[in-house]
Amino acid sequence: MKFSKTLCISLSLAAGGVALSAGTAFGQASAPAGGTVKTPLYTVVDGYKVDPDTLQGFRTWRAAACDRCHGANQEGLVGPSLVNSLKTLSKDDFVKTVTNGRPNTQMVSFAGNKTVMDNIDKLYAYLKGRSDGAITKAHVEAMQ
Repeated sequence: MKFSKTLCISLSLAAGGVALSAGTAFGQASAPAGGTVKTPLYTVVDGYKVDPDTLQGFRTWRAAACDRCHGANQEGLVGPSLVNSLKTLSKDDFVKTVTNGRPNTQMVSFAGNKTVMDNIDKLYAYLKGRSDGAITKAHVEAMQ
């Protein structure tokens, strides 16, 4: 897969210190150990067992090789930490960034990547769960 096809969500707006409005209707979703977290976006049990849509978001992350830029734990490499960026980045801005890329950065457009575009809401849910602290491990598995 070409580098231009990797999901390097270089969210430099957040990393560059430009404040963005979150625009979400829910807050932190951390739960006690062994607890279940359910939000409008995702359901998580024990910090790593997730609903089918969130699992598909994780699989999209892996298929698009996002870890090449953002690290296996979404904590940043050449691209910014998505764990931190999604604390302030709205879903609309996330979708725009993934769809259009970021000019003058390594973040390319994924508008032509069917897997990413078909699963962009699920990808956002997975990454938001990581950012919220509800998903405590980068590698998730299906809830039983």
